[in-house]
Amino acid sequence: MDFVMKQALGGATKDMGKMLGGEEEKDPDAQKKEEERQEALRQQEEERKAKHARMEAEREKVRQQIRDKYGLKKKEEKEAEEKAAL
Repeated sequence: MDFVMKQALGGATKDMGKMLGGEEEKDPDAQKKEEERQEALRQQEEERKAKHARMEAEREKVRQQIRDKYGLKKKEEKEAEEKAAL
């Protein structure tokens, strides 16, 4: 009977335990690798945010130069003056 089962399943008997809810083989370094991967992702995210902050600061600097050159005011300053005028 075992021979018939092995032939019918085509050598998948090794994985039968896993499919039936058996214990999975665990990689001893899996936890360490996952922690390293999470740390790398966290570091990449921090670098991305820092780069974005630098770019936004540079853009704001250019915006302020344009405002100064043409005598424009920020939207917040305009709203504050309008409220004060009322």
